[in-house]
Amino acid sequence: MPNFEKFPRYTQYDPKVPVWCITPKEGRVFHRFFDTSPISPSGRYVALTRMPHEDRLPRPGDVAQVVLVNLQTGQERVVAETRGWDTQLGAQAQWGADDTQLLFNDVDTKSWKAFGVAMDPSTGAFRRLEGTVYMVTRDGERAASPCLLRTGRTQAGYGVIVPPEKVTLNRGAAEDDGIYVTDVASGRCELLVSFADIVKAVLDPKEYPGGAFYGFHVKWTPKGDRLMLVLRWLSDEGKRKNNVITMKADGSDIHVAIPTSEWGKGGHHPDWAPDGRHVTMNLKLDGTNLRLVRARYDGVGLEPLTEAVLGSGHPSLHVKGRYMVTDTYVHEKKVAFGDGTTPIRWIDLEKGTETNLIRIRTAPPWKGPKNELRVDPHPAWSRDYRYVTFNACPDGTRRVYVADLGGLVG
Repeated sequence: MPNFEKFPRYTQYDPKVPVWCITPKEGRVFHRFFDTSPISPSGRYVALTRMPHEDRLPRPGDVAQVVLVNLQTGQERVVAETRGWDTQLGAQAQWGADDTQLLFNDVDTKSWKAFGVAMDPSTGAFRRLEGTVYMVTRDGERAASPCLLRTGRTQAGYGVIVPPEKVTLNRGAAEDDGIYVTDVASGRCELLVSFADIVKAVLDPKEYPGGAFYGFHVKWTPKGDRLMLVLRWLSDEGKRKNNVITMKADGSDIHVAIPTSEWGKGGHHPDWAPDGRHVTMNLKLDGTNLRLVRARYDGVGLEPLTEAVLGSGHPSLHVKGRYMVTDTYVHEKKVAFGDGTTPIRWIDLEKGTETNLIRIRTAPPWKGPKNELRVDPHPAWSRDYRYVTFNACPDGTRRVYVADLGGLVG
């Protein structure tokens, strides 16, 4: 069990649940994303990325740190350095099967090749993987990833930083780019399914003249039996279309869960529901109001989870299916506060009610020319669905917080 007495309590704006800052020292730290918990399987450690600076964009070769926080002792320790990171998801530091399996990315600055690392932080032993890490199955056996060099072609902040001339430009639906899966034990990587395979299986090429397809988010279900891909198409003029694609773990049974015809009305941040059969996200089904929605992995049954509450931020469904936790962006006028602070929202889908559990500043001193250095809270459930970890910037530097929601979920 964590010993939160080792950490300062966050009390501003009267939080409705206990909240602690677990990185009170140096700062510049953040956890990965809202679909994986930075808390280790035992509950003892938290894995984070520390960027070297917050007042300028990273350059190729800039060194970040992989940091572990011990929730029992309060110790903060640098366990690795990495050049394979970016401003939104860091080095993708995350846990596999247990506390001896920490995975993240790095870059060889001689070849500018990105690669994953599997590390035992208790001994410092590590292995280099052929493929990169975007998301790891909970059993730690497989890592899935798009090409992390090319994700920046569609949006900055989510891949790894290399010289622009080292990034391949796709054309159309590439046969040599798609979802890559690495066997963690052997380190071997394969192209599981190409963009050409996906387009041939479920999309109409006539709707995508010219341009190029790229991979963005890639996510395993909790059981690791299916994959989700946010497939992006960029026209030659820079227009973007998004589709949520799902498939079995072997790349078969490909479906469109959320088509661009729906996403194009407005929406963001799909995720697997805990049941591994449904996809959740924010979507403007009526073209006007952002709602929390759900659809089956094959697109059947697209519907709002509630009509009574607006969607926002990065929504994650609790395992019992009744509650959702999400954050907001600073610019979301209907749900943020307009002063640089934003809430962690608690939504009761059954009752159609919401509570602002926590209010905290997330606006950074400098957000970057394209908002690359914004601070997204990315509230993420722990594997036991008791704790939520999130990012904030209350005093001019990035810090990470843990909230105990045990009193709400029972």
